[in-house]
Amino acid sequence: MGLFFGLRSPRSIAHKGKRLSDILDAHSKFHLGQPGGERADLAGADLHRADFREVNLTKAILSGCNLEAADFYSSKLSGADLSKCNLRRAKFRKCDMTEVKFVASDLTEADFSGSELFRCDLTEAIVHNATLRGTVLRQAILLNTDFTGSDLALASVREVDLSSAKTDQAKLSDAVVRDNKKPA
Repeated sequence: MGLFFGLRSPRSIAHKGKRLSDILDAHSKFHLGQPGGERADLAGADLHRADFREVNLTKAILSGCNLEAADFYSSKLSGADLSKCNLRRAKFRKCDMTEVKFVASDLTEADFSGSELFRCDLTEAIVHNATLRGTVLRQAILLNTDFTGSDLALASVREVDLSSAKTDQAKLSDAVVRDNKKPA
């Protein structure tokens, strides 16, 4: 059994010679159109166990990152690129994730409880044993997405094509599943 390690503060994490907290401050200014703003480009960064709670990462570039066990509680991730990321055990509770790209990411055991995944791209994502209770999954791209063992109880799954998604052993009890193309 491994030891539990707490979240890492953005002040204690560096990427390409800059503190993560400084990158996030510049990104906030970028998002608000303020002077000194710069879009966060954290592609390939090691951000495991990072504390992103209540952070605005709208349109941030996080592709290829190690975000294992990172906490994004109540964050804004609209339009962010999280493709090809290690997001195992990441926490996305109560997040706005409109149009987030999770293409080919590993979301095993991630927690999306109460989040909005509106028009997200989960093409070829691995979503094993994840918690999606009460999640809104509407107009998402689920091409070859693997939801094996995931809990989608009370989720709203609408206007999606489930024909190539793998839902073996997924818990869909009490989920609202309609206006979808179902698996054959």
